[in-house]
Amino acid sequence: MSATNDKETARPALTEPFEIGGVPIANRVLLAPLAGIGNWFVRLQAKRHGAGLAVSEMVSSFALHYRNERTLRELMRIHPDEHPVSMQLFGHDPEVMRSGAAIAAEAGADLIDINMGCPVPKVRKTGAGAQLLRDPDLALALARGAAEGSGLPVTVKLRSGIEAGDRSGFELAIRLVEEAGVAAIGFHPRVATKGHRGKPDYALARELVERIGVPVIVSGGLSSAEAARRAYEESGADAVMIARGSFGNPWVFEELTGRRTEPPSREEMVAEWLWVTDRAEEHLGAERAQRYLRKFHPWYVERLEAPKEVADELQRSADLARARELIAALGSPVQVA
Repeated sequence: MSATNDKETARPALTEPFEIGGVPIANRVLLAPLAGIGNWFVRLQAKRHGAGLAVSEMVSSFALHYRNERTLRELMRIHPDEHPVSMQLFGHDPEVMRSGAAIAAEAGADLIDINMGCPVPKVRKTGAGAQLLRDPDLALALARGAAEGSGLPVTVKLRSGIEAGDRSGFELAIRLVEEAGVAAIGFHPRVATKGHRGKPDYALARELVERIGVPVIVSGGLSSAEAARRAYEESGADAVMIARGSFGNPWVFEELTGRRTEPPSREEMVAEWLWVTDRAEEHLGAERAQRYLRKFHPWYVERLEAPKEVADELQRSADLARARELIAALGSPVQVA
């Protein structure tokens, strides 16, 4: 029987462990890198609720190389309870990537991920993100540099291509594994110009699974536990990577790992919101935390169907204590450890 047929026949459950470059991962449900969001406490939240691995928000390899103080203090912060953790770097210079990956390893990363999928123009203009699909030799050099600098397994997250009909990301993924020794591929089977629009091509992800001998982690379109299960089956991938589907909904990890069958109660949602608020203050201090949390509040406001005046005040107020009062008034929170 062929290796492909073996893989299809022995289809594991999402709850089963696997490995990335020898690093054991407890299950096949991962938190995706979330730009501007995926700091230590967001990753820790996902791990608390059952994610097998959490990937950091993308971090500039140049900021690490030049030892930017805020980048080192805030973006390289790793909580002892979130291991294994993957730190995602982006950049366009192999030597700088080597240096940045070494610093990430020193900070305690278990894996290094390289962003080759970001579709944002300001990232692509620098030659990083999805633009690397246009320069596969540079992409290979970046992956080699990260591995050499860190001594850790390196993974790459990329798009299937840049424009409609383009399979450059698919082809690059194969080369990254065969020529640069990449330990896993995070595959978003939509082209960069599509952003988050349209249905991902999970059949293309399945084709990639059949072509390479390392784990393929599918992302894109995983807005709910049901959508993630469907993508897992349709793609034949080794794991799923939840991004927007986790916004204000860490319970999606519990659903996918069999720890939960019912939606969270109002009390649980309020408690979780307050936990996030506390961690943000711990991370940034009260004043900065309240500004930072303005991107988090709407997720919980929507789930709790909070009154518009509450939502408006949370966005306007600079007072974190007042924010806590407003949140607590929406329910009687249970204790979150």
